[in-house]
Amino acid sequence: MNILKMTTGVVLVSLIAAAALAHGGATGIVKERMDGMSAMKGSMKILTPMMQGKTPYNAETVRSEAEKIGRHAGESMTKLFPEGSDGKPSEAKSEIWQDWGSFAELARQLATYSEGLALAADNGLMASGSGHGSGMMGGASMMGGGSMMGAGMMGGSPNQAQLSEMPADGVFMMLSQTCSACHAQFRSE
Repeated sequence: MNILKMTTGVVLVSLIAAAALAHGGATGIVKERMDGMSAMKGSMKILTPMMQGKTPYNAETVRSEAEKIGRHAGESMTKLFPEGSDGKPSEAKSEIWQDWGSFAELARQLATYSEGLALAADNGLMASGSGHGSGMMGGASMMGGGSMMGAGMMGGSPNQAQLSEMPADGVFMMLSQTCSACHAQFRSE
């Protein structure tokens, strides 16, 4: 047991050191956006197990974390990507500036879905056999799998009124898919 604790501790310290080193060389606007991305990542780490029914659902926490994500989305995000701010230690691909319209649209969608999630927080999770919606749409993964986007949501992305009526995990799925789409296209790993 002590070896397991020690090994886990060493791995955790190594991960923290690697993260600090990756952001350690960042300054100015690059550091600002890395800090914003880290804040959103923290919110996603809190929300994901809740949306999967692995931790107790708390509407106030959902609302609070959605608002945190929203503070870093939309125009707040795009203003942190002035042309020429790529290159190490940034993880931003040059495709951001080559396809600014797509990047800005994903940032706008992130803002819309984070606002929608805050509005839908009191709706709870989609009902399932246990009443806590452990999965959506026949067991599709919350972070991929079945997609609600483009699946007939009245011909396009839902508006705030529609999002406010949805189960919180449905809106969360759209938010997480937006994050994933942006990272896949515009972030180097």
